Amino acid sequence: MKNSNSSNAPKSSLIWMSVLYLLGLFIGAIDTGIVTPARPIIQSNLGVDASLGIWMITIYTLTYAAIIPISGKLADMRGRKIVYLISIALFGTGSLICAFSAGVSSFAVLMLGRVVQAAGAGGIMPVATAEFSTSFPEEKRGMALGLVGAVYGIANVLGASVGSLVLSIAGTQNWQWIFLINVPICIFIVIFGIIKLPNNKFEECKAMDKLGTLLMTIIILSLLYGLKNLDFFDFINSFCTKDVWPFILLSAILIPVFGLVEKRAADPIFHIEYLSNRQILITLILGLVVGCSMMGMIFIPQFSENCLAIPSGSGGYFVIILGFCSGAASMMSGKLIDKHGAKPVMAAGFAVTIVGCLYLSLVAVKYINIVNVIISLIVIGFGLGLTMGTPLNYMMLQNTSDEESNSALATLSLIRSIGTAIAPAIMVGFIVHATSGLSQELMDILPKQATMPPLPYAEEIDSSIGKMSENPMFASMMGDVTIPKLSEMTTMDMNMSDNNDSSFEMPPELLEKLQNSDVTTITDITVEMVDTMFTAMSPQIIATVTDGLDMGINGINTGLDSMKTAMGDMPDMSAMGDMPDMSAMGDMPDMSAMGDMPDMSAMGDMSDMSAMGDMTDMPDMSAMGDMTDMSAMGDMPDMSAMGDMTDSYNELLTLSDELQAVKDAIPSAFEEAKTNYCDSIKDMAPTIESTYQSTVNTGYKNMYLFQVGVNLFGLLLLAFYKEPKKKDAV
Repeated sequence: MKNSNSSNAPKSSLIWMSVLYLLGLFIGAIDTGIVTPARPIIQSNLGVDASLGIWMITIYTLTYAAIIPISGKLADMRGRKIVYLISIALFGTGSLICAFSAGVSSFAVLMLGRVVQAAGAGGIMPVATAEFSTSFPEEKRGMALGLVGAVYGIANVLGASVGSLVLSIAGTQNWQWIFLINVPICIFIVIFGIIKLPNNKFEECKAMDKLGTLLMTIIILSLLYGLKNLDFFDFINSFCTKDVWPFILLSAILIPVFGLVEKRAADPIFHIEYLSNRQILITLILGLVVGCSMMGMIFIPQFSENCLAIPSGSGGYFVIILGFCSGAASMMSGKLIDKHGAKPVMAAGFAVTIVGCLYLSLVAVKYINIVNVIISLIVIGFGLGLTMGTPLNYMMLQNTSDEESNSALATLSLIRSIGTAIAPAIMVGFIVHATSGLSQELMDILPKQATMPPLPYAEEIDSSIGKMSENPMFASMMGDVTIPKLSEMTTMDMNMSDNNDSSFEMPPELLEKLQNSDVTTITDITVEMVDTMFTAMSPQIIATVTDGLDMGINGINTGLDSMKTAMGDMPDMSAMGDMPDMSAMGDMPDMSAMGDMPDMSAMGDMSDMSAMGDMTDMPDMSAMGDMTDMSAMGDMPDMSAMGDMTDSYNELLTLSDELQAVKDAIPSAFEEAKTNYCDSIKDMAPTIESTYQSTVNTGYKNMYLFQVGVNLFGLLLLAFYKEPKKKDAV
């Protein structure tokens, strides 16, 4: 095969080519990490959980990996300029679609945009690398490829930091700008690329392995979708779901079919014979391990934000530390490989990464401070720098012929990219699992009582009921109705952790907010959560209280009606006629003092008046006035009993009015209790934030212990690799 381009290109053409290709390479690589600090913000804004939100990164790396061999083949067939500019146009279009998803609040639109973006980015890297390797003079080719590697590495490292910078300038709610900044750059490249870039291609090229490409894409997508829905904390049950086993089974069935197709392909997209070579097979598995290990980087921004209690979107700056150390170690790895070989350098990288992950898991998450976070990032950065790229490429080239170098490296890149696609779907499960009980843990630390305002007439009502309860008539009137002591209703039970009220379910959007929260927003979200629960549960509680008051009021009103009837049956005093003027009787003489009155009828004609004795001793009968027959008055009513009933009636009437006032005040009292309770939650913000940090850090601890296991597996596998004799390698 011959390249139609000569390496003797004019200097001005090389300058334009360098600018346009490196600029495209930069934006393509930077978007691998630029979404990382914005991921929780985007998830919350678009209403998805973390397990689904991680796919905004996974789908990019997966599509990117699948497109690399396809775009390289198309560039050989149709020309690098055409494929490159189409790739840039696709990348810009995908960026616009991603930005548009913010306006329509659609995660599906965002996923479409990320796929289009990655399809474009996957065509940038191989074309740029090939163009630099053939266009520069041989004596400058190493420098040119080094420049490509440097730009690509720097862009990957700076991606998260650029994302944080954009969010800090535009605001977290304007996250679409992390995509929009690509658009003018893409327009610039396309316009000047049409004018300045040559269209280099191979004169002879084998046909594309279309069927193999299709089968490989289906296998990878099916496998990743199944793994994404697999809950490693409930492996058996989740594996049996229709979202897991059919897709994994489909991948398993297609793999041997794919093998047969690739054996017959003129220019296979995947060399099956590599799997029969022990050294190459170990190298490819190590590539998968490194791809998984690299994905620990995407969680560094959120880890830093949680540990240091800084707002979402600002943790990307800490990736600079990781990237700087990784870059420094990568530069060292080349010289170390020349001196000691790839195997010991790779082993050192795994070992250092293990130490860094252990420090993060066991020290940094327990003793939270910026020093421990930075130490973790420095050590992990150096470890990753020693394992990424150079040793694996060297090992792959050592075990393949020079004619296969391009396809060998493409295969390694594909396998490594599969690792980067699988790992986030697994690793995010540790965070989801850790935070699944977060709402319950928050409920456990919240105050168990809410302060209620004093109810009106509470003291008076309690006093009246206390006195009346001794009256049998009142007890009979109230029956089984019991009115609690209102003066003691100063608090409300808020032990929500023991609340088994199945009628209340946390709204899905609030659960998503809780999952997407950070240490700076958790208190506000907790207040919102309690407010929602209070609002949902209060009507039932208020109804129970007011129903009890209604029963008391109804019982009292029934008694009032009975008393009113009884009072109506009292005799009509006006029916007794004219009462004698008792005052006219004056001081009634003591009739007993008169002794036996003489028989007046026997007196006849009294001549001897002296016989009557001293008449002066007789009472003054005229003082009695006109006496009425007292017997006509009959039995007089007991006037004191009637007065007692009137007093009781008035007391009950007052009690009924007071209970009604309490009933009317209950809703506002509950509302004030809710306000008081929410204020008390705000006051305990440090405790809530500490609980949140501890819970989420448990997820990070387990995640990076998983990383320890991955790197330990790589270290053990490396022991079975036998390093061949040195050969020239790029």
